[in-house]
Amino acid sequence: MHTSQDVAKSADGTPIAFERSGSGPAVVMVDPAGGYSGFDTIRRLGSLLADHFTVHTYDRRGRGASGDTPPYAVQREVEDLAAVIAEAGGSACVYGFSSGGLLALHAAAGGLPITRLALFEPPVRGEDEPPDLAFTARIAELVAAGRRAEAVREFLTSTGVPPEMMAELGPTLPALEAVAHTLVYDCEISNATTHALLREVRVPALVLDSQGSSDDLTGGTAAIAAALPHGVRRSLPGGWHGADDEAVAAAVTEFFRG
Repeated sequence: MHTSQDVAKSADGTPIAFERSGSGPAVVMVDPAGGYSGFDTIRRLGSLLADHFTVHTYDRRGRGASGDTPPYAVQREVEDLAAVIAEAGGSACVYGFSSGGLLALHAAAGGLPITRLALFEPPVRGEDEPPDLAFTARIAELVAAGRRAEAVREFLTSTGVPPEMMAELGPTLPALEAVAHTLVYDCEISNATTHALLREVRVPALVLDSQGSSDDLTGGTAAIAAALPHGVRRSLPGGWHGADDEAVAAAVTEFFRG
């Protein structure tokens, strides 16, 4: 399948590198924390969706071939997504995995031309749960001190990655360390995501989870779907924080075709 590479320009001038493949209605995919073209978590799913859609994947700011413009702000990442959607034709369905789903929720709540949302286990905290500002500060402190590997490990273990999965990450850790500074960005997006924001999302939204995930993730998914004005939840067979790409592709395709 032919894949083309291009660059969108965000509102602040930051270049955002993206790839386009497939044909059909536009879909934009948003990576989770640490995810980008050099540490892929969504692109195989994108290749399956490209059988039915024109799929756009991009390196979020500070990652891979994309630029970065300080100071960081969640709104700047929303503007990055807006720039990719503009390149995709002016409107799109959006798929977001984990904290990529949080960014997609901010974009939809902010009125970007998103026609439908599909989210896989976005980690929205409980309605009465305060943001973990101390954790954000700790990750930022480690990055500022140049302790990038430590920042990656602390972020992953603190967000619930099982020890057996951590043990398998060894060869890929350098790719994650390269974007360790962007883990702070995802922390800031998480801190800014509330149930009040969910209630501002007016587009149809499919919230997916894995039957093998931990209770905090699956319970959170149920609460998110209930808070979204047009949210539906679907559970798929899978392991911790992940499901079979073919099953996710089938569910997302059905929903995006609406």
